[in-house]
Amino acid sequence: QVRLVESGGGLVQAGGSLRLSCTASGRTFSSYAMGWFRQAPGKEREFVAAISGGGLSTYYADSVKGRFTISRDNGKRTVYLQMNSLKPEDTAVYYCAADILVGTRAADFGSWGQGTQVTVSS
Repeated sequence: QVRLVESGGGLVQAGGSLRLSCTASGRTFSSYAMGWFRQAPGKEREFVAAISGGGLSTYYADSVKGRFTISRDNGKRTVYLQMNSLKPEDTAVYYCAADILVGTRAADFGSWGQGTQVTVSS
């Protein structure tokens, strides 16, 4: 497993932007596919975006396509989620996750960060 630490959450007005970061421990970061998930109060954790180990393949939930961008810097062992045109319904705790194979389900990922709160006000 790999240790993950998220940062960059906060309060933003609708239409604004935030960039989340997730830094991993260990020296084999490029071997891991990375994902972002979110969980709103009273709801299940849902997939947001994922990226392959080399960064060549990316995947997005329909609800964030065209607004969010996932990227990674393997030299810094960090994955990013750039969130633009934020909406109140994007409010949630955002988690980053890692595993050897890329997936779009929470069950596909074995390592998780502690989460960072994103709140979008209307």
